[in-house]
Amino acid sequence: MTRIALRLLSAIPTLFGVVLVTFLLTRVLPGDPAVFFASNPSMSTADIVALREQLGLDKSLIEQFWIYLVALCQGDLGNSLTTGQSVMTEIINRLPASAELTVFAFLLAIGVSLPLGLAAALRPGSLIDHASRLISTLGVSMPTFVTGLLLVYVFYFLLGVAPEPIGRMDPFLFDPPKVTGLLTVDALIAGDMEVFRAAFTQMILPAVTMALFALAPLTRMTRAAMLGTLGSEFVRTARASGLSRRKIIFTYAFRNALLPVVTTMGMTFSYMLGANVLVERVFSWPGIGAFAMDSIINLDYAPLQGFMLVMAAIFILVNLTTDIVVTIIDPRAAK
Repeated sequence: MTRIALRLLSAIPTLFGVVLVTFLLTRVLPGDPAVFFASNPSMSTADIVALREQLGLDKSLIEQFWIYLVALCQGDLGNSLTTGQSVMTEIINRLPASAELTVFAFLLAIGVSLPLGLAAALRPGSLIDHASRLISTLGVSMPTFVTGLLLVYVFYFLLGVAPEPIGRMDPFLFDPPKVTGLLTVDALIAGDMEVFRAAFTQMILPAVTMALFALAPLTRMTRAAMLGTLGSEFVRTARASGLSRRKIIFTYAFRNALLPVVTTMGMTFSYMLGANVLVERVFSWPGIGAFAMDSIINLDYAPLQGFMLVMAAIFILVNLTTDIVVTIIDPRAAK
């Protein structure tokens, strides 16, 4: 509990650092938002100056940061100049799309990487061991947007077995009643299997793209952790005691190998939250990653700052959850 409490306290300066750095980075982006949004040819220089005053860009950086910090303490992330909506509202509306895609991709990666790494560790030098190394190499060497484009080209353009990459839902279907914001879950709650199949089908290619990105570190860590555990003294003692192979592998070896694997899972999930920015762009996925990308292009400061703050909070939450799970697996880790 002490370690968790310290992690929570350390989150405060971390979040403040994210707020400060994000604010400064947005201010050094090339271009002037007032000039960008004053695209009407009839607007004069005086109109642009008035718009800059309205946006608060005529003030010094210190004044701008103080105004932003006061609003942030009141729960106000500002308004998006592009959509005209509150940034908080935009994030709440778009976060379920990103969460659904990321969680599904993460579960898919775990479902493949753990058995693959385990099989590779049990048969070093075998065909499956070489296959796991090949998958790991491809996963770390290919950028996510390249993988996504290749999957779209092969499965949609060439084979025609995947749906058009146009977002979360077939445009000819209606969204189910919103309960959780997760289309597949809401469709199951409503009992609409047609919408569920359509939403699930749309999610397959982007989820596979992100899962391939996560497969590499998870498979490599599972293999390395299992190889290290299988060569340890207590496993040799268990074998000498006549215990069954299944009991040795899953009760003794795999449980001890889980510690570094779970830590890698937490780090990988955090990385996936950043990787979904490009994946959402490739597949026209209406998540917060695509929203942040549009805000960069449009010089819209508030959404970008809100996105970075939310991502930092999620990173901290993921790391805290990882610490709790590691403590559950091995209470000695909390000391």
